[in-house]
Amino acid sequence: MIEREAFDVLQSRLHQFDSVALLGPRQVGKTTLAHRIAGQWSSGARYLDLENPADRRLLDDPNAYFSRYSNSLIVLDEVHRLPEIFQVLRGQIDQRRRKGSTGGKFLVLGSASMDLLRQSSESLAGRISYLELTPLSPSEICAAAGAASGDHTSDLDRLWLRGGFPPSFVRADDSASLQWRLDFIRTYLERDLPQFGLRIATDRFDRFWRMIANDQGELFNAQRYSRSLDASGHTVAHYLDILQKLLMIRVLKPWYANTGKRLVKSPRPYLRDSGILHALLNLRSLDDLLSHSVAGKSWEGFAIENLVRAAGDRSTPYFFRTGAGAEADLVLEFAPGNCWAIEVKMSSAPSVDRGFHAAADDIGAVRKLLVHRGEESFPMRHGIEAMPLPAAMNEVRKASE
Repeated sequence: MIEREAFDVLQSRLHQFDSVALLGPRQVGKTTLAHRIAGQWSSGARYLDLENPADRRLLDDPNAYFSRYSNSLIVLDEVHRLPEIFQVLRGQIDQRRRKGSTGGKFLVLGSASMDLLRQSSESLAGRISYLELTPLSPSEICAAAGAASGDHTSDLDRLWLRGGFPPSFVRADDSASLQWRLDFIRTYLERDLPQFGLRIATDRFDRFWRMIANDQGELFNAQRYSRSLDASGHTVAHYLDILQKLLMIRVLKPWYANTGKRLVKSPRPYLRDSGILHALLNLRSLDDLLSHSVAGKSWEGFAIENLVRAAGDRSTPYFFRTGAGAEADLVLEFAPGNCWAIEVKMSSAPSVDRGFHAAADDIGAVRKLLVHRGEESFPMRHGIEAMPLPAAMNEVRKASE
């Protein structure tokens, strides 16, 4: 989400809802955005970092503290450190409603999905709105370059290699960027997993994460993972769920309808940030990436993640594959009967095979896009529209409005 757009959306949500949960992985910019909002809140704001013992002590009596600042915006950063606070927020929100307070709001920041933050869904049902802040996107990179079109190939390649976490993207060189990402991964393994109360074997989880990276975009074979890790199927499923809830992977489910076709039922996991994927595989440069066997699947995941983000919550993403070879990398279902079939190619001179045509026919695709790494948009036979990733994102975004 573009910075200005993110600010406007968050501000609007806070005016509409009693509380907002701003979610996203560490270092994605949640705290910076929260400080900007707090600095412009008309009735004043209080910011508490719950990883800071001094700030946690201020909530020794949270009801008293919140009542004292009942007309202020209260920002609670790293809320997973104090999950019991959600029960208190429920009572405080109801109290502010009764008093008719319009300035008193809560903004909670979390580095994982709300499922992992526990209690919130039950405690604040009907009282909270969820907003995910994602890493940098091609749209932001194009905007930063001063235009939404033109030759942004080098910028996009840099974003693809380094990923969208701002501290990784802006590093002076690829080596420094890679080191930041390696440190980021180590922090998740050594600090964040225990802080979320996840009692798991760190070494085994690290191996699982790297296996997912090696298998980027492949059908998930739980039995193979169980054998490789010497772990139960339940453990493997648990690890996959954890990476989803930490917002590190996106698991695409297969599109299904009663087509009479033999459809693939296994899901496809993708590392959501391409830079983290490349760090897990120790790919140091664009040359390393382009010569690696994962390059095609890496570009595919990069494109899919950004297209899904562009669509927002107005569509549901899937992939499509049949036993007979019909396949679409991404299916965006905007409504029943309104599906887009999307194929992703790393080549700047792409072609489409029969499998994609068959998949588009099977799902009754309203639009058929071929997203490529080149710079030009052009029509192809059978109604397929070929376009670069930023242009495809614009088309998806317009369909979601």
